[in-house]
Amino acid sequence: MNAQYIVYFISKTKKNMISFIETALQAHGLSDIIPSHGNILTVLYEAKEPMTMKAIAERIGKDKSTVTFLVNRLIELGYVGKTAADFDKRVSLIALTDLGRAKEADYRLISNAVTETAYRGFSEDEKETFLALLKRMNQNFTSDNREKEA
Repeated sequence: MNAQYIVYFISKTKKNMISFIETALQAHGLSDIIPSHGNILTVLYEAKEPMTMKAIAERIGKDKSTVTFLVNRLIELGYVGKTAADFDKRVSLIALTDLGRAKEADYRLISNAVTETAYRGFSEDEKETFLALLKRMNQNFTSDNREKEA
C-alpha cells in the first residue's frame, strides 16, 4: 500500500461527505444551514437545555470564536436564540428556538443517512478499527502541533 495516499483520501472523503450533506440539506429544505452548523445543532438536540458558548465549543472541539460565528448565523436564521445567564449576565446561553426544534427530525434523517452511507459495507469490527486508527492519527497531529507551539 502506498501510505502517501492516506491523507489524500481523507481529504477527498471529507469533500465528498460535505457535498453529500449539502445535497441532503437542500433536499430537506434546509439550504440555509451549512454542514458546520451540524455539530452545534447536534449538541443542542442532545443537551435539551440551553448551553454556554464555551460548553458548545468544548463539546465539538472548536474554538470559541468559531462557535460564536456559527451560532450568530444560526441566530440570524432563527434556529437558535441567545439569552443572558442568570448566574452571570456576561455569559450567553444558547437554546433551540421553535424552528430549530421543528427541524430536528429532518436533521436526524440527514445525520443517519450520512452515517449509513459512510459505513456501508463495514463490519462492526472494521468500524471499531477504523475509528481507533483515525483517533490515533488525529492524536499524532494534535501532539505534533503542541510540540511546535512550545
